[in-house]
Amino acid sequence: MTEIHSERLVLRHWRESDLAPWADLNADPEVLRYLGPPLAPERSIAAARRWQEVLDRRGHGFWAVEVRDTGEFVGVTGLDRMDEGMPFSGVEVGWRLARSAWGHGYATEAARAALAYGFDTVGLPEILAVVAVPNARSRALAHRLGMTTDPAEDFDHPRVTDERLRRHVIYRLRAADRPGT
Repeated sequence: MTEIHSERLVLRHWRESDLAPWADLNADPEVLRYLGPPLAPERSIAAARRWQEVLDRRGHGFWAVEVRDTGEFVGVTGLDRMDEGMPFSGVEVGWRLARSAWGHGYATEAARAALAYGFDTVGLPEILAVVAVPNARSRALAHRLGMTTDPAEDFDHPRVTDERLRRHVIYRLRAADRPGT
């Protein structure tokens, strides 16, 4: 079972005790402001179970994020293959944290740990991040991670129906271009 430890966080497999706070996180309209409408608890739980199956099968995917000192579940981060039907392919790094975890640097720390795992353990040559244009916080995080973007690659997400969220930016980081390498 793959666990990733950073200075303050553990990226780990999902537990039954994560499901209720995960559903609460996904019911928060502010957390999902740039991702779509709040999710019913059943949909959140189904997603967590699918992600656990992927972790079991591949050894990487979307991990539950826990604060090391408290054991508190605060969200999710990880790596996943881009869905079919997108205008590009690759592996994406993603994150979603409870509002109570915002402003502590956890998203940056967790994403850096996931990127390191993707490059150093999985051997990925490049990792992407796909972010809605108005999501300034996630776009700033992608920049902090050392990711770059080419405006010519911006695209209208095929599954997003909300016009204000439809336009997305593709951020890229190649293994050879990682900060500190």
